[in-house]
Amino acid sequence: MKNTIKAVLLATLFILSACRKADSKNTETKAETKAVPEFKIDSVKITDSIKVSEKLTLKYESTMLVFPTITDQALLDSIYYERKGITDFSKQGLQNFLNKDKTEYFSSVKDKNNDWTSDIAYPQTWNSGAFMKLRSHIKDFLQIQYLYSSYEGGAHGNYGFSERIFDLKTNKKLQLKDITTMPKARLEQLLFKNINTIPSGTTDSQGAVKNSDMLLLEVIPANENFYFDDKNLYFHYSPYEIAAFAAGDITIPVSWDELKGTLTSEFKERMKIN
Repeated sequence: MKNTIKAVLLATLFILSACRKADSKNTETKAETKAVPEFKIDSVKITDSIKVSEKLTLKYESTMLVFPTITDQALLDSIYYERKGITDFSKQGLQNFLNKDKTEYFSSVKDKNNDWTSDIAYPQTWNSGAFMKLRSHIKDFLQIQYLYSSYEGGAHGNYGFSERIFDLKTNKKLQLKDITTMPKARLEQLLFKNINTIPSGTTDSQGAVKNSDMLLLEVIPANENFYFDDKNLYFHYSPYEIAAFAAGDITIPVSWDELKGTLTSEFKERMKIN
């Protein structure tokens, strides 16, 4: 009888010990899960203007995205690659940078000899703009569009786009070779074939004008301004890059089917492309 009771007690102690270990493992697993920071995004913005003379007003606009959970310095440098002089990537740090950048822009125009403003024939507003826009965050790929615009007199202002993709697993900017191994010449043929897939929106007296009618080049290069979604890889071209200004910016899609057989195995698997 004593041996039976002793056996029961030992079995009970063993079960309790196993439960404690299981609870401990579950707690550790939960702790590890909580330790992974959730991706967060914020932004800072500034819009201001000053009057330089009776005929000239200056306007400054800028929006910058803020990524509080990204801590890799090299990656942050790459994300803000064109905004030189940023050392503090916090929300307040980026806001301070915009305030400083605005002041320097206003001063760069105001500090010129005032006599030059007399050449301005009619009241006008000059502007400087820089904007960041989140295209998407999927499969740890962070896609950002950058737009830069300016006007300093003349028939029209100028603007341009830059598209950049960042791999948050490697903390590096994604290159075209990371997506496809298609030979340059073949990719250029696809770009030329697909030039009119997305309408330009430009019209004349005879109606809609095709992108191909305004091309300045015989060969469309595969530039580094690309992004993607679940169906296509897109190449984005700023005004004058491949076509007349009237065409505006042009986006040319190349489908995953057209790139079939050249997609890198890592990218294809990660994006679940059939």
